[in-house]
Amino acid sequence: MANALLSIQILPHTPGGESVIPYVDRAIDIIKASGVPYRVAPLETTMEGELGRLLAIVQEMNEAMTAMGCPSVISQIKVYYNPEGGASMERLLEKYPDGK
Repeated sequence: MANALLSIQILPHTPGGESVIPYVDRAIDIIKASGVPYRVAPLETTMEGELGRLLAIVQEMNEAMTAMGCPSVISQIKVYYNPEGGASMERLLEKYPDGK
């Protein structure tokens, strides 16, 4: 059972003021490739899993941004950690499964 939810908004400082969209797409590709459950929302993406694994994904995302030429990256994260009872996006969204 997962013990954490982690929401991230990644804000890369792009070379020459380029659009951030290709960079954000790359970050989401890293989440997809990780195999953890995730949900993309307009301002952030939420992942579900073991806290250490989720933090490692954040590190990989940041390293990918610099590998793409970004001189710096801001990652705003929120963590819900519940080692005893577990963490589940589904459980927290029971009342609002379609976001409404």
